[in-house]
Amino acid sequence: MTEQPAIVVNGVSGRMGRMLVQVIGASDKARLTAVLERPGHAWIGRDLGEMLGGAPSGVPVLDDPRQALAGADAVIDFTAPAASVALAPVAAAMGVAHVIGTTGFADADLVAIAQAARTGVIVRAGNMSLGVNLLVALTRKVAQALDDDYDIEVIEAHHRHKVDAPSGTALMLGDAAAQGRGAGLADLAVRGRDGITGPRERGSIGFSAIRGGDIIGEHDVLFAADGERIVLRHVASDRGVFARGALRAALWAQGKPAGEYDMAAVLGL
Repeated sequence: MTEQPAIVVNGVSGRMGRMLVQVIGASDKARLTAVLERPGHAWIGRDLGEMLGGAPSGVPVLDDPRQALAGADAVIDFTAPAASVALAPVAAAMGVAHVIGTTGFADADLVAIAQAARTGVIVRAGNMSLGVNLLVALTRKVAQALDDDYDIEVIEAHHRHKVDAPSGTALMLGDAAAQGRGAGLADLAVRGRDGITGPRERGSIGFSAIRGGDIIGEHDVLFAADGERIVLRHVASDRGVFARGALRAALWAQGKPAGEYDMAAVLGL
């Protein structure tokens, strides 16, 4: 029987890191072999199980990516842009698939990730859930079917701790809408409104971000015309959907040629 792929989690103390540990632990298709945290973190050198309040697990918390990735098949990374960019060339050089769920990248960060993908396998998505990626495909189709008489707005809501806006998922949806209209998102996006903004520019794609409480993730794509509105909606009530999608991506990435992939490729959409 083929051995289960060895998975490493980067940023294990965070919300998604902890959820990934649970999802991988419950899977019969993968095994957790090491976890990473930033240098100086209180968990470094300790046993992961004990740090999570349970029995010893034999999985060490490390701060050296090369040590953690030795013998690994994939690393799943929901951290911060700088951490993901720094890890990408290391994973590529070691032949470890890098699944990136981090959001908030600057253009220069994306260039660096694309550079690492020339020699390594990277799966990067603003959202790892099946439902959201279906929503992206639907958004593209609806935008393609409707003309500029329908104004497009992307409305997203997340918990108070989220540091980037619009969310990576909102940008995925906006990009899909722009593609449906045969344009680039940068040419159509309106990222904020305040004061006397004047009437809406025809064909633009607006974004609104809500931050509060413990909202896991809600995304609406509104197509509004005179006399009618179409709303496409996705609500996440459990972070497990993102963790399960990321694990699916890590398993899918095994044996793939070097390149940067998205969840549409993983899901065959």
